[in-house]
Parts: sequence; structure tokens; C-alpha cells
Amino acid sequence: MASKALLFLLAILLLAATKVSSSEKIKIKYVTVSEPAAPIPVKAPTPPYKPPTPAPPTATPPPPFKPPTPPLPPVKTRTDCIPLCGERCRLHSRMKVCLRACMSCCDRCKCVPPGTNGNRDMCGKCYTDVKTHNNRLKCP
Repeated sequence: MASKALLFLLAILLLAATKVSSSEKIKIKYVTVSEPAAPIPVKAPTPPYKPPTPAPPTATPPPPFKPPTPPLPPVKTRTDCIPLCGERCRLHSRMKVCLRACMSCCDRCKCVPPGTNGNRDMCGKCYTDVKTHNNRLKCP
């Protein structure tokens, strides 16, 4: 019985010794194998401070070329307003309302701006300042 116990203790001791030696090998393996260290970034030296130098004055560029606008056709009577207002209001969503307002402004100011929209200031202060009863711009 004692020999069996002694044999059992010897087996446990051998088993423990092999586990300790194998864990030491692993530790040694991990210790000996090292990964290459990442390079440490090196900052470039900062240049000495230089105060900003003022830019030399430059000549202003010439304004962009605008072709001269053709003179507006003269409006003398109400019948002269019909083709001009027809051209002005041809793309309007409410063409009859636009024509009525345009004819009124043309008769009063003797002018209709070119194009279907904008260019209101080409007819002067009369055309740009006419307002409705609701204080909205009347002339299209």
C-alpha cells in the first residue's frame, strides 16, 4: 500500500514538474521573442518667428466689360405698349393680369423694360416706384 502511495506521489510530482517547466518555456518564449518597437515620431524644429511682410500694393483690376444696352423703343401712345407688354408678359403664369398691369405702367411711364423679367430700373423711377393699394410693386 505504501508503494502505491509512493508511486502516486511520484507521478503527481512528475506531472507538476513538467507543467512548471512547460510554463517556464512559454514565459521564456514570450520574453525572448520581442516585437519591433514602433519608431518614435520626431518633430521638426520650428523655424524662428518672422513677422509678416505687407504685400505690395496692386493696381485694382478694371471693371468687367459690359456691352452697351440698346436704347429702349420709344413709346408715344397706348398702342405702342401692346407689343412691348406682350413680349414682357409672354412667360408669366397669369398673362392677362400681367398685361393689364404692364399696359397701365406703360401708359403712365411711357416705358417697358426689355426681357421677360428684371431690368426694371432701365425705365427709371416712375416704373420702379408705382405701387398698388396693398403697397406692392405694380409694374411687372
